[in-house]
Amino acid sequence: MKKLKIALCQMKVVDDKEENLKKAGLMITDSKNKGADIAILPEMFICPYENEKFIEYHESQDNSPTLKSISKIAKDLNIHILAGSIPEMLIDKNGDKKIYNSSFFFDNYGKPLGFHRKLHLFDIDIKDKIHFKESDTLSAGNEITVVDSKLGKIGIAICFDIRFPELSTVMTLKGAEILIFPGAFNLTTGPLHWKLLLQARAIDNQVFTIGVSQALNKNQTYHAYGHSLIVNPFGKIITEANSEEKLLITEIDLNEISMVREELPVIKNKRNDLYQLKY
Repeated sequence: MKKLKIALCQMKVVDDKEENLKKAGLMITDSKNKGADIAILPEMFICPYENEKFIEYHESQDNSPTLKSISKIAKDLNIHILAGSIPEMLIDKNGDKKIYNSSFFFDNYGKPLGFHRKLHLFDIDIKDKIHFKESDTLSAGNEITVVDSKLGKIGIAICFDIRFPELSTVMTLKGAEILIFPGAFNLTTGPLHWKLLLQARAIDNQVFTIGVSQALNKNQTYHAYGHSLIVNPFGKIITEANSEEKLLITEIDLNEISMVREELPVIKNKRNDLYQLKY
């Protein structure tokens, strides 16, 4: 498919898994009714963005009520879904329990086509503004994720991953036409960096770049910035939410990628004789 309708589900997440799943289902249903080919949920869409809640809400991939529910919705509605992220629990080969920040991609038959475990954990300490360490509870993933679907090749990473440009470049080298970042930037870094980073990754790689955030919920201790958006391969923001709960549906044309790369041949003119990424 070259033209796709993308639904950005900027949910206001609450401290109730069932309520969050219900809200996700309603927003996905609305997305389908409005013609979307894919609905994208935000980072940690089933729980507040807090370390204690990652522990409380974690689910194993093989027996996840959340993922079973999302899979069923995808199949019943005939829509692709990127299930933003959930706290995923895994028992490793040594018998140790680890929790990952993990995103799951389902096709329109409810089949899981791939998943991404957040590679770069969000540890921040800005004096008098924000302190948060995902590494207190979460483990980092070790795989770069590009999903091959009938919508095209889609690179998936999560929030803080966007700050590392090499990752987006490698996903593009692996064929990704769309880079998707479920996220939850905060009110300190969000206004300065969120849009700038998404535009930079789009310009770097001349692909569509999408960020889908939680909506701002002032009743939570962590305040998400919101502002879910889509950037085209030329770096232009083509749709953007504010901080409130919002469903945005926008059509994109993947033909723009080849057009932009022809008009401004950044990819073609890279000096691979002088520098290359090894991966």
